[in-house]
Amino acid sequence: MKPLIHFVHGKESGPWGTKIRYLANIAEKMGYDVESLNYSSTTDPEIRVGMLVDACRKRPADYLVGSSMGGWVAMTASASIPVKGLFLLAPAIDIPGYPPYRLGCPGNAIEIVHGWRDSLIPAANVIRFSQNTLCTLHLVDDEHRLKNRLAQTGHYLTSFLERMKE
Repeated sequence: MKPLIHFVHGKESGPWGTKIRYLANIAEKMGYDVESLNYSSTTDPEIRVGMLVDACRKRPADYLVGSSMGGWVAMTASASIPVKGLFLLAPAIDIPGYPPYRLGCPGNAIEIVHGWRDSLIPAANVIRFSQNTLCTLHLVDDEHRLKNRLAQTGHYLTSFLERMKE
């Protein structure tokens, strides 16, 4: 069986948006199976964590890739399910109204791509998290959706997955 990557979409996006389709295609070409649940039935991040944990009980994920709220969900789910790593895109870290995240991955198994001009999640939040966990952080000249840096994000995902194989 191929290793599995679960993609976790953001609060207002869907399971197969542009970023997820693009990155899932890269992962499939690298030999991974991909899943992306539809979380749009709820905006409660804790309920989304439960949905992801339930899905991973049926078939364990090797990696979680989360965007925005999906980043928070992936981080928090990693405290309940064993995964090899997290790849996070503009993760909702330290956002008012969100519960504190939980984390089950060590910093060397986490990689983040975040836009300097993100108006929803301040870069300072992600920088602080990255300093505290000693994870890899890529700050790029883009906004929250990272739509102008999709190819670059794909390169980062490829190198992350290659590094995690070592």
